[in-house]
Amino acid sequence: MMIKSVEKLRNLSSLLNKDNPVLIAEAVEMLRDEEPFEGAVGLLAACYDKNSAVMVNNAIESFMNDLKDKSLRAEIISEIKKDHRPETTSMLVASCWQSGLDYSAFSADLAEVFISSDYGIALECLTVIEESIPVLTAIEKNKLLSILKNGSTSESDVKKTLTLDLISRLEE
Repeated sequence: MMIKSVEKLRNLSSLLNKDNPVLIAEAVEMLRDEEPFEGAVGLLAACYDKNSAVMVNNAIESFMNDLKDKSLRAEIISEIKKDHRPETTSMLVASCWQSGLDYSAFSADLAEVFISSDYGIALECLTVIEESIPVLTAIEKNKLLSILKNGSTSESDVKKTLTLDLISRLEE
């Protein structure tokens, strides 16, 4: 269960804005022992977005991939829909399938990101959506098919192939 804590958020923000990659990576690792709190995912995404230190980004990726708290899914999807660098968005979407959490309730959001993103992010979205297919209702599948079929037609050939593949999987 996610808690709301202005103080924890302020402390995390302060640590993530330091110029010391070791301190930042340690702060991310300390989050593993904390109860999840609202806003932490956003701060980590922002840190990843502006950071170039491999140590820091690896720590954030590892933390995000290991998330097991279902209450964080909406915040992760919210961050995915924001205007981040492609690398950040890709990391966030990858964390959805890496975590093993059920993101089927967010399949429409992921289909929209799939349509509007580059090939790499679309591939990550496909992976998450594909894992959800067995639990989606016919109505949910039809909604996804509509999003995919009515999406942008100015895609690259490679992305068009990916889109057709996803459509085919949803129609099975």
